[in-house]
Amino acid sequence: MERKSMFAAYLTVTLLTSVFTGTAATFYLIRHDYPLAQADMKGVPRSWVPLLGAALAAGSLGLLAGLAVPLLGVLAAAGLVLYFLGALGAHLRVGSRQLVGGVVFLALAVASLVLNLGYHTP
Repeated sequence: MERKSMFAAYLTVTLLTSVFTGTAATFYLIRHDYPLAQADMKGVPRSWVPLLGAALAAGSLGLLAGLAVPLLGVLAAAGLVLYFLGALGAHLRVGSRQLVGGVVFLALAVASLVLNLGYHTP
C-alpha cells in the first residue's frame, strides 16, 4: 500500500476507533442504564462499570496519543483488543448472543492495531 494511502487508512481507523470507544467510555462513566444492564446480564458487579469505562477512556486517549508517540497507540490498540475479547467472552459465558456490537468494536481495535503497526514499521 502506498505510504499516503496507508497513513490515510491509519488515521481514519484510529480516529473512528477512538470516537467509538470514547463514546462507550462516556456511557460507562456516567453510569448510563445500558452498561449497567449489560453488567447485570453478564453477572459483572456494577462497581466495575466505572473501571471498565476508565479502561475504555484510556484506550481511546491512548489511540490519540499514539498519533504523536506510536508506541502508545500500539499499546492502546492492543489493550482494546484484549478488552473486547474479554467482553465477547463474558457474553458467551452467560449464553448471550448479542455479539454484533462487541464484534464491531473488536474489529475496529484490531484494525487500529494492524494499521498502526503497518504504518510505523519500516
